[in-house]
Amino acid sequence: MTVEIDDCEILSKFQNGSTRKEAFNNLLKKYQQKVYWHVRRMVINHNDADDLVQDVFIKVWKALPGFRQDARLYTWLYRIATNECITFLNKKKQRNNISIDEVDAELSGSLTAASYFYGDKAALKLQQAILTLPDKQRLVFNMKYYDDLKYDEMSEILGTSTGALKASFHLALKKIQTFYSKMINNQISNILL
Repeated sequence: MTVEIDDCEILSKFQNGSTRKEAFNNLLKKYQQKVYWHVRRMVINHNDADDLVQDVFIKVWKALPGFRQDARLYTWLYRIATNECITFLNKKKQRNNISIDEVDAELSGSLTAASYFYGDKAALKLQQAILTLPDKQRLVFNMKYYDDLKYDEMSEILGTSTGALKASFHLALKKIQTFYSKMINNQISNILL
């Protein structure tokens, strides 16, 4: 059984030139999968998520020597990953000269086509509902629902007050409920026709 290394130990080892690579490998083992799924839930596409995670950890490698520890290591990693996702989605919108709604529709379409989507119909419907949310609400919902982050942790990552995050999560829940209500009403209408 492997014992997960403490963040303080990772940071301490990283400061020592002889153990820097070992420390970074420990950091990767501890956080790479969590960061991957955080990114994947935002960009949906596996290949895009892989590329972004690689970019995130390159930035982490370069910035870690200057990490002041005024934030927790994982919130700092999530902040970098979140910023990379937002930048990626904005560039995708600008590059294709399309609206964010069209980007979301493209992402939703790629959900069903993705060979890397592991889930049942309910999980697919939830992902489609989540994609109807604005980016900020989607981030907040994913962090709360999937990553089980506390509001103060999300506040550190997103630089937003806990009150605003609670409001965003509440609005996201309402929109997801509305999505499901419409879907059920449509199914009932189709049955009755």
